[in-house]
Amino acid sequence: MKKILLSVFIIITCQTFAQQQYETLKAIHYYDDAINKKDTYIDSQCVLDLYYPKGVKNFATIIWFHGGGLSAGHREIPQQLMDKGYAVVGVGYRFSPRVKAPAYIEDAAAATAWAFKHIQEYGGSNKLILLSGHSAGAYLDMMITLDKHYLKKYNIDANTIAGLIPLSGQCITHFTVRQERGMEATKVVVDSLAPLYFVRKDAPPMLLITGDRELELYGRYEENAYMKRMMMLTGNTTTTLYELQGYDHGGMPAGAFPLLLKEADRRVKEINAGHK
Repeated sequence: MKKILLSVFIIITCQTFAQQQYETLKAIHYYDDAINKKDTYIDSQCVLDLYYPKGVKNFATIIWFHGGGLSAGHREIPQQLMDKGYAVVGVGYRFSPRVKAPAYIEDAAAATAWAFKHIQEYGGSNKLILLSGHSAGAYLDMMITLDKHYLKKYNIDANTIAGLIPLSGQCITHFTVRQERGMEATKVVVDSLAPLYFVRKDAPPMLLITGDRELELYGRYEENAYMKRMMMLTGNTTTTLYELQGYDHGGMPAGAFPLLLKEADRRVKEINAGHK
């Protein structure tokens, strides 16, 4: 009898999952109309796509920033994050050299603020917003979370971000920022445009994921390992680091997406259970 009931439960669960409907809204402006009208580049580039489960209350949201060295790429809803019960926000932002730092970081903060202020209109919870992205997108994740002033502009405490899952993010000052200053890619700089500059004990839980240290860009694994170490030395106990053996920089998201979703599930369960 127990086996029969279990089989029925599995069938019903699978049917419910398969029947879940999602909707995608495209090219939503995340800056105010007044700002969009004054700047045609912002008007065309600073938009986001929202993919969300219909008819669901208090769903969690993953904000995804694409890679491309802060100078290329396009907003996207990764296929690996679809049909998993999450809303996904794919963000477009301005590129160097047309703009310079910190313009693209400010864009990331504005898009995140949009999600905090509007996700409830679609059924989501602004207490369950996680940030992720690959490479340059991961750098943006870390900057707006660790340097709290970017979100404070919108009266949002960065510590209310449910979780941060950067994939192969730059932890020192980004190489494009250094390039804007006329510096070589191997010139190491850690200043106010580096996530490492803002390590702090009370940061939201952070899962750092990189590719294989021998296959990654420059010292990308070592940057993340140093971030992990310095966070630990501040007294932070919620930063974790994974190295994906055999994956290079461009290919590592394939191995990282399952870890991303597992961490997102863990954080949602913790928060819904009343734990920070």
